[in-house]
Order: sequence, then structure tokens, then C-alpha cells
Amino acid sequence: MSDVRLRRLARLLVTYSLELRPGDRVLIEAEPSAAPLVRELYAGVLQAGGHLHLLLDLPGLEALHIQQASEEQLAFVPELRRHAYETFEARVRIHSASNTRELNALDPARVARRRKAHGEILRLQMARGAAGALRWVSTLYPTPAYAQEAEMSLEEYEAFVFQACHVAGEDAPVAHWQQVRNQQARLVAALRGRDRMHVRGPDCDLRLSIRERLFLNACGVHNMPDGEIYTGPVEESVEGWVHFAFPAIWNGREVKGVELRFEGGRVVEARAEENEAFLRQVLGTDAGARYVGEFAIGTGYDIPRHTRNILIDEKIGGTMHLVLGAGYPETGSRNRSLVHWGMICDLRRDSEIEIDGEVIYRDGRFVV
Repeated sequence: MSDVRLRRLARLLVTYSLELRPGDRVLIEAEPSAAPLVRELYAGVLQAGGHLHLLLDLPGLEALHIQQASEEQLAFVPELRRHAYETFEARVRIHSASNTRELNALDPARVARRRKAHGEILRLQMARGAAGALRWVSTLYPTPAYAQEAEMSLEEYEAFVFQACHVAGEDAPVAHWQQVRNQQARLVAALRGRDRMHVRGPDCDLRLSIRERLFLNACGVHNMPDGEIYTGPVEESVEGWVHFAFPAIWNGREVKGVELRFEGGRVVEARAEENEAFLRQVLGTDAGARYVGEFAIGTGYDIPRHTRNILIDEKIGGTMHLVLGAGYPETGSRNRSLVHWGMICDLRRDSEIEIDGEVIYRDGRFVV
């Protein structure tokens, strides 16, 4: 697909998200379906004076590995990928799956062991990202599989994604995301130094503490598209219950109607309308999987619908999401886990967020 929108997206990632500098080593991770965007990125990296390295994941190989690998091979951490995450200056991951349900029929225990091996990669990303040593961004290339999940034609889905990224032609993309950054900076500042939060609505009644934790401004640097503010709550502080009306998807497995109850920060009850056994299995991955690593509020009011893709859906304006498992160290989160599973709750009706006794958010909008 030769498309000016791809060229604009590549330029945005190179110049704004990654701020590439001459000599930077850049890892690109993608499937072959994303080749048109990879080509545009390659040209952009060259123009910026960087050195591009491509890790290509072929469809079906991950499933083959999980099915046929020995226990030793399942536990092996990919050395080339680890080396890049340990030493490179930048990384772009292009979500570009040709089959979003590839792992569904596989033994969940073997999938979990394979994911544990990749946990070292996630740890490196979070640690070096927090230290400013690794500039990373994740984006999405519209594939037929993603369009099917969103119940759209491919053409409709392409338009949806490129509009969400603001590279469709009517905007100056960098100026748009700089404006998002400036608008959200005011919200982040208003939450600095606060403590007790109470989130209540038809689908939740949660209390948590953000004492000595930072809200961060997600404005197109780490995700594209973007639009949220997020923090890592005090691990033992989360109390109450939440119901997620949107499906929660993990490794292509869809879990519907998730409801969680927290005591002392930990999930003590977990239910689901579909795939409850799988939900419980993921929660049992490690000690950190039952704690909240991230609390976030979506600000993407120009994202009109749910698409079964967490990269986009967690940004929907008027929603909040919890991430079970690993938190980002730069927020102050200390939670460590192989799991990083986002679940989305709608706050657009009869809902409030109160902080230290002050209502700051009502029915999907900030009021500060």
C-alpha cells in the first residue's frame, strides 16, 4: 500500500515519538504485513542519520514454537532481541498481526512459560525506558485481522486508525500531539501531590492511593495513537470492585464480563461471563499479576468506538483502565510481573472520580 498517510505516520514516529538522533540504533519489530510502513520508517531513519535493524516475526512461528519446543527452548530468552533492548537507543514495535487468534487453541500453560521467557524483554524496556536510555514507541498497522476484530472493512479500519493517529491529512501531526501534551500537562499538574482517589459509577466502586506517585502524560511518545494520563497506584491501596463491560483480551484470548474485587491491593475475587478459567490462570502467573501496576484515564475523545485492540481502546475518552501486573517504574510503581493486562471500564454515565474529597471528573470528563 503506497499511502501518504504511512509516510506522515513514519515521519511522526521518527521525529516526534523517538526524536531520533544521528548514530541512534533503531530496532523495528513487525510482521510482513507491515512492510509498507517499515519501508517508510527505513527511509525516515536513514534521513535522521540512524541505523535500522529489523526483527521480522513470521505468521505461525510463535504458535509452532509453543507447540513443539522443549522446556529448555520455551524458557530461552531470544538473544538478539535482548541485546537490542539492552543496548540500542530506540525501538519501534508495529503491531501487525495477520491472525489475532493464533494462540487460542494452544496449551495455556505452555503459552505462559513462553511468555515468561519474554518477561526479561519487558523488564528491560521498562527499566531502560524509565532511565531515558531507551526511547520506545508501539504503533499499529491496519491488517484484515484487526479490521475483522473491529467489525469494519479494511478500508474503514485504515481510515479509523490513521484518523486516530492524526496523519490522515487534515492535521499537522506533530502540532496536534504537542497540543495534546500541553492540554494533558494541566491535568497531570492538578494531580501532583494528591493522595486518596475514589472512582465510582455503575460499573465500579474503587478506592486507591497515589501518594508519592506520579501521573504521566501519554501524548504520542510511547504509543501511537495515544491519549491518556496514567500512574502506578500504591500497590496495597486498591480496595473495592470493578466490572469491565469491554472484553479483556490477552494474547488473543477474549475474556468477557470480567469482574474483580480487591482487598489490600490484591485481587481476591475474579469472575467472568466467558473464559473465567483462563482469567484465573493469568492471575496465577506470579505474585504481581493480582496487583494493579497502572491506573489510567483515557482522553481520546476522537476515538468513537471499541475495536478489540487495547492499544487503541484504552485511549477512548470517558473510560478508565486498570493494568494488572507490571507497572512503569517512572510512575513510582514497584509492582513487578510477567503480566501487563489492561482492562477498560466505561465512566461516561453516572460516574465520578474524587480525589482528597474533591470531585475532579464527572461522567467521562475532567471538571478541573
